[in-house]
Amino acid sequence: MIHLSKTTDIKELSIDQLTLWLQNRGFRPFHAGQIFKWVYLHQADAFEIMTDLAKELRLLLSARFTINRLDKKQIATSKDGTQKYLFKLADGKHVESVIIPERDHYTLCISSQVGCAQGCRFCLTGRYGLTRDLTKGEIVSQVRDITKEMNDSARLTNIVLMGMGEPLANYQNVVRALETITDSDFGLKFSNRRVTLSTAGLVSKLPDLSRDTRVNLAVSLNATENKTRDMLMPINRRFPVEELMAACRRYRLHAGRRITFEYILIQGVNDSVEDAERLGQLIRPIKSKINLIPLNEYKSCEFRRPSNSVIERFREILHQNDYTVIIRQSKGQDISAACGQLSAHPTPHRIKPDIA
Repeated sequence: MIHLSKTTDIKELSIDQLTLWLQNRGFRPFHAGQIFKWVYLHQADAFEIMTDLAKELRLLLSARFTINRLDKKQIATSKDGTQKYLFKLADGKHVESVIIPERDHYTLCISSQVGCAQGCRFCLTGRYGLTRDLTKGEIVSQVRDITKEMNDSARLTNIVLMGMGEPLANYQNVVRALETITDSDFGLKFSNRRVTLSTAGLVSKLPDLSRDTRVNLAVSLNATENKTRDMLMPINRRFPVEELMAACRRYRLHAGRRITFEYILIQGVNDSVEDAERLGQLIRPIKSKINLIPLNEYKSCEFRRPSNSVIERFREILHQNDYTVIIRQSKGQDISAACGQLSAHPTPHRIKPDIA
């Protein structure tokens, strides 16, 4: 049960919760669907405009609920067209979301926490630690608000939970948000085939995820043995490589799906021929594909990006072993919007002028 205050954002509720709330007050269940269609399909900001609802119900909804928007403090625009949104939350905390232009569509990268507790050494977000989880409504609002602002929102087809935070560490709010994002009747209507959740390897939550959602899974691997992964990703001390791989082998994949293994290439750390060969052996039993991500450096970063020749050599070894391998050329690096660069701090360059 969700605790309702006088100012509860209605986006915090599921369709079932809103239905029950209405029934307890003598209203018909189908009104829940009407209300959420106004909120998500018509992008309504006030209950007063929901003209297919009785005035009595509109007044009751206005007295009990809000339809909040996130406070856009800044939109930074990269030379490659990537846009990074800095949102201020109701308690004054900040998170970032990133719109990435692709060849024929847009991908939206959203956050699940304010900061991150995982402490991965290559990631700027982790340097600030974890402040708090985002609520279900705050996660959904990133998608809803940015969709409303886009001129060509029909081209926004892909959602990735790869922003600030570890999604599986905020499990209940993330799963509830995914239900709304992928609800084709009363939600935001994104295909679960085009929504991807990325985890640093919170193994204990993987069985639940495969049961509770149908979205795609990406695993941030970044090393093929425990010594290196321990150094890069403290979560490996809790869930070592062998345990993570066993969980991936057991993960219930839906028809036609594969696990994406994300591998950030770091000069002299995990980019050798031996690393590539071990990676191929490590994930061999798993239906998978590989995203190679050359390290996105930032000020004070202790690591370096490998040379293009080393990156290509790594890719070729995996390709020769019959893997689908993509070298992900991260966009938005000039505005600190690339993978591992989010910090929820204002960006000094290329600011969209119409945001106060």
